[in-house]
Amino acid sequence: MEHAHKEHPKYMRIFVILIILTIAEVAVVYMPFPKIVIALLLIGMACSKALYVALYFMHLKFEQKTLMVIALTPFIICVFLVFMLLPDLMDGARHEGAKAESQVVDASH
Repeated sequence: MEHAHKEHPKYMRIFVILIILTIAEVAVVYMPFPKIVIALLLIGMACSKALYVALYFMHLKFEQKTLMVIALTPFIICVFLVFMLLPDLMDGARHEGAKAESQVVDASH
């Protein structure tokens, strides 16, 4: 009985994709976008890079589906937690900015 042979990826192609994503991440930091947009873009690109590494270099793409689910569950939970904590992080940044402004106002008296 013959098993269907799955074609393995061209690793140099995946490597080039990872390099392009890394260059895009560096470029996004210097773009004149609001910080929340920059953060979301960086998180999205980092997640896609992690997915490429997990699927191709850790060979999860060629494993059974249950193993892939077991490996990706912590990743999904981590992404969920980051997005759930973003409002709190942004709120904390606003409070720090207001605190710094009040110190400047108090020093001028």
